[in-house]
Amino acid sequence: MENQDESLVALQELIEVVAKLRSPDGGCPWDLAQTPETLTPYVIEEAYEVVDAIKSGDKSAIVEELGDLLLQVVLQAQIASESGDFSLKEITQG
Repeated sequence: MENQDESLVALQELIEVVAKLRSPDGGCPWDLAQTPETLTPYVIEEAYEVVDAIKSGDKSAIVEELGDLLLQVVLQAQIASESGDFSLKEITQG
């Protein structure tokens, strides 16, 4: 079973990857062009895919889809942090 430290390391790695993708210096053009509004369909799609995976009972599908949804949360947080609106810390504390 994974311990809490490993989970935190994995989450930090995801946060760093998203920050690199959004970096004005060498980031991904697609990621840089995104806004909370343009990402809304992806958030909805991923949420529905999580529900479908849960209903199917397929543990590996649930893991994959929750990861996709988590990516959307981290990406939204990164964008909000860049504009000074709020951060992932505030999301997790909420």
